[in-house]
Amino acid sequence: MRKPAWAASIFVGLFILVLPVMGGENAPQPPEVHVEGRPEKPAGEWVLWYTQPAAKWEEALPVGNGRIGAMVFGGVAKERLQLNDDTLWDGYPRERINPKGREALPEIRRLLFEDRNAEAETLAGQTLMGVPARILSYQTLGDLWIEVPGLEEVTEYRRWLDLDSGVAGVEYVAEGTQFTREVFASHPHQVIVARFKANQPGAIRARLRFTREQDAQCLSESDNRLILRGQIHRPHHETGENAGMKFEAHCLALARGGERINADGVLHIQGADELLLLIVTATSYKHPDPEAVCRAQVEAIRGTSFSALREVHVADHRALFRRVDLDLGHTEHEFLPTDQRLRAVARGGHDPHLTATYFQYGRYLLMGCSRPGCMPANLQGLWNPHLNAPWNSDYHTNINLQMNYWPAEVANLSECHLPLFDYMESLIPPGTKTAWELYGCRGWTIHHLSDVWGFTVPADGVWGIWPVGGAWLCQHLYEHYLFTGDVDFLRERAYSIMKGAAVFLLDFLEFSPQGWLVTNPSHSPENAFIQEDGTRSMFTYGATMDIEIIQDLFNNVIEASEVLGIDADFRRHLRKALCYLAPLQISPETGRLQEWIKDYGEAEPGHRHMSHLFGLHPGHSITLRGTPLYAAAARKSLDYRLAHGGGHTGWSRAWMIHFRARLEEGEKAFENIQALLAKSTLPNLLDNHPPFQIDGNFGGTAGIAEMLLQSHAGEVSLLPALPSAWPEGFVRGLRARGGYTVDIRWSGGKAREATLRAGEEGICTLRVPGGQTVRRILVRGHEVPWEKTKEESLVKFPVEAGQTYTVIAQE
Repeated sequence: MRKPAWAASIFVGLFILVLPVMGGENAPQPPEVHVEGRPEKPAGEWVLWYTQPAAKWEEALPVGNGRIGAMVFGGVAKERLQLNDDTLWDGYPRERINPKGREALPEIRRLLFEDRNAEAETLAGQTLMGVPARILSYQTLGDLWIEVPGLEEVTEYRRWLDLDSGVAGVEYVAEGTQFTREVFASHPHQVIVARFKANQPGAIRARLRFTREQDAQCLSESDNRLILRGQIHRPHHETGENAGMKFEAHCLALARGGERINADGVLHIQGADELLLLIVTATSYKHPDPEAVCRAQVEAIRGTSFSALREVHVADHRALFRRVDLDLGHTEHEFLPTDQRLRAVARGGHDPHLTATYFQYGRYLLMGCSRPGCMPANLQGLWNPHLNAPWNSDYHTNINLQMNYWPAEVANLSECHLPLFDYMESLIPPGTKTAWELYGCRGWTIHHLSDVWGFTVPADGVWGIWPVGGAWLCQHLYEHYLFTGDVDFLRERAYSIMKGAAVFLLDFLEFSPQGWLVTNPSHSPENAFIQEDGTRSMFTYGATMDIEIIQDLFNNVIEASEVLGIDADFRRHLRKALCYLAPLQISPETGRLQEWIKDYGEAEPGHRHMSHLFGLHPGHSITLRGTPLYAAAARKSLDYRLAHGGGHTGWSRAWMIHFRARLEEGEKAFENIQALLAKSTLPNLLDNHPPFQIDGNFGGTAGIAEMLLQSHAGEVSLLPALPSAWPEGFVRGLRARGGYTVDIRWSGGKAREATLRAGEEGICTLRVPGGQTVRRILVRGHEVPWEKTKEESLVKFPVEAGQTYTVIAQE
């Protein structure tokens, strides 16, 4: 076919195809387009927006449908959509259990009980670590580039992400024409959609291509399809044959009007009125033929209009997003671009609407990277530009994976919790094998990290010999039941998983020289201590966090078995074990809660992990009123850690919000929110460890909810940690244990009215803020009698499933 005249100028100086396809995160960036004008904030309550394109990945804006996602840069002369598929991982399934471990375990335990930690650590490193002890990385799929040749100057530029609709946009004026783009990731249609539009006919021109740093090629097909096809290069350790995952992405370019040339992996479009891109992806993780999957996905939506795709996407998105609304107050800052608002907070400014936006952003991100049927959110959620990501973008089970799901129930996104449970079920077979072959224990276990290949053995170093990761994950199963009241879920899915983790720990526990049941070996995640002889060690027995996790799991299994009316004998075994379990200890020297079985010195007083405070949060064995001595000791530990630089990573700072909220210290919780925004938040509001990790976003979102509503201590507590910086506001749609959906309105720093929609029949124990009492409780306009307690702010009243109760508080 003869090329039209316009194509000749585009082809001059263009590299058509390089194999492997180069680009991605290391691709050269285009020269900056000059931008003039001061555009206004886009319409909408929950909008991130900027007046310049993203110059780096940390400024781009995420869209996702749970399975696939994109980071939208908003470039003018060169737009970049960095793509991810949640199943694209390096590696392959392989046996990793160390055959020496089970035989060496008794000697390791003996050495630790004799305080010969260094010897135990050496032997454990040789015999218990995985073979090999490292996992491989979750990877970027690649990049789609949309270039506009010859564009040099634009005005009135703005880009945005509307959290309420789940649509990212770009708008600018160039050459006398207004250009608009919209990008979204549709969950119902399993496609990323991008539309390019202009207010003048024939104004759309573009040059499209896929790139990836390695292991892929970009192909042209027909006059409107680009294909990125590849296979990760990973030779099998036994055969040498490539065992890497296959992957594929298709981009169907539907142009209205104009001309197209598609050759050698580059698609040129000129003179179009509008351009619609449909992007689908697949890997061989779940489907042996990703090409066939992509083709089927494209065919399923080929005839669907943009307006229909957008309408279905927005309806699906809002069905989840609009369950919760939040107002913490307003200032003049909320009309500024998001990066300017963030800088103002870093300078000491107060922007309550930005905090509320951050809360809603966390909900948006969880919706974008964790939908039913997908993989769970990893360290970067879904969005990762690397082939070898920081910490492999893995599933870290010593807090990070768990923190990802802290907002799932309280922030009314219970469905988004389900991928975690699916993933846990996938770990049971390999975790059962690890439990038996490595430790000689029944049940199942995993350690401090995992991947998509069923990795359950110790990883990285001796700090990876921590076999209670699975037990901690089991807390999420029971929390899902407590929030939803779904007995079928408890019976059919949760209980057997929880029981398996408890069986493992019953077998794993050993009696210590003090006469207590303890874990051995043990570790307080990633932290070290100073022994009495001055040596430094990470290896021990009976670390406090282990004890707290076991208390939490055993008590949850006991309660679950009672609800289901099963396993009375097993309950007795658990109760007996709890009687002999090592107690929590308060240091007689410092008054702080001990992190280890002995009152060791702290090697790193400002360590990022606060593992021994698990019982305060996310557990509930330490409560302000139920265990005041332990709560006071936990507060001292928290103060000490923060005074020495703790909370310096994003996720750690987010955890501090929860601790302060559980201690009902609203002002200090607020200080940590301000610090999270000022020191650990990137321009696109993603969390900065550094580098980017998404757990801090989810922890921050859940922490804000924890300040407004708590239900862990057997009561629904309204505004337990409201700071003076939020004197007036409301929240609608938060969830509480017991199946309640809760709205709260406050003014003058006092609760005024709350509504509780009951999900099940029972007795509601309700706490209003200190210094306040309940004046009236109404249902359908009628007074509801309530029972007073010894505390003026605490009442009890009966509820029926499906009814809404209005509580009016007074000073």
